[in-house]
Parts: sequence; structure tokens; C-alpha cells
Amino acid sequence: MVRRHLTPCLGLVVLLAASTAGAGEVYSYVDADGVINITNVPTDARYKRVRTSEVAGLYRPQPQGEAHATPLGRRHEDFDPHVKGAAEKYRLPEALIHAVIAVESNGNPRALSDKGAMGLMQLMPGTAKDLAVDDAFDPGQNIEGGARYLRILANQYAGDMVKTLAAYNAGPDAVRRAGETVPDIPETREYVRKVMALYQSFKAGR
Repeated sequence: MVRRHLTPCLGLVVLLAASTAGAGEVYSYVDADGVINITNVPTDARYKRVRTSEVAGLYRPQPQGEAHATPLGRRHEDFDPHVKGAAEKYRLPEALIHAVIAVESNGNPRALSDKGAMGLMQLMPGTAKDLAVDDAFDPGQNIEGGARYLRILANQYAGDMVKTLAAYNAGPDAVRRAGETVPDIPETREYVRKVMALYQSFKAGR
């Protein structure tokens, strides 16, 4: 059995992702703490067989598409309690989550991209399912799931915010193929630029 083990700060989330190379079946369950467990050798009765495409959904294999034409980059105070809770739980800057929300959906909890990404942080259907998000259009659930995914990626890239954002937009596979840097994808480069600019602005209180 081959597993990739990503462990966030203080053990908040543990992801065991089974390599599907040479494996016929993949099993998964989400425990009471919201920890996602994935394996090709189930050792617990809670494991249920899933399609490999569902597992791959967590890693968002392609850019998620545009949910809106021109993001205004406005901070939406209505979501502050959800952002604050997720930021504390996953050890992320509140300004970063606000910046991602602004660029992804311009603060529209009903946003839906042409590729199916949903809600404030534009979760793909497979990503939402793997992150135990039942309703991606619910602001609390969406922000919780998006923040958890950011934490998983931040751990994978040793806290490198630029790589984390590039992977959030284009997927870790695209970052890997680009030599562990921002892929030469215009949408992704612009996405990282916008989020970083807003992050700095929100952090400064502007």
C-alpha cells in the first residue's frame, strides 16, 4: 500500500491519499473530526468504496473557470464569523481567506462557474464531496471546506503562499508539471497576482 501523508499544523487535518497506480479499488471515509481517510487497503469498517475520479476531485485537475466576469475584490463583512472560525481552526490568515473569496466569487455564495465550481470559494463538486461539504452554497460549509483545502495545500508546499494559490486554482498536478512553480497558465498567473494583491491590502486594513 502506498500513501501520501499531509499533516497540517497541530494535527488539525490528516489526509491519507492512496496511490491509484496499480490499484483496482479505492476506499474512503470522513471521521468525526472531519479528517479525510483514503486508502486502497481498507482496515476499518467505515471505509466505503469510491470511484478514483472522486478521489482525484480533491486535487482539482484543471482551472475551475470563471464564476463572474469582473471581480471587484471587495471584502464582505457578512462572512467574517465564518472566516474567523476557519482561519483559527486551520491556522490561516483571515486576510488570505477573504482574498480568495473576493477573487473566486466576489462574495457571491451562489456563484457557479462554467466548469461547475460552487459558492464563495468555488469548490469543485469532487473537492466539496471529499472535504465533507454537503452544501457548497452554504457560506459556512463552503468557507470551512475551502480553508481546509488551502491548509492541505499549504502543508504540501511548506507554507509557500504563491504555490498554494497556484495549486488551488490549477491543481497540484499542474504545479508539479511546471517544476513546482506557478504554471504558465494565464488564468492561474492572474489569479495568484490578484489574490496576493488583495491579501496584502486586506492585511493592511484597506
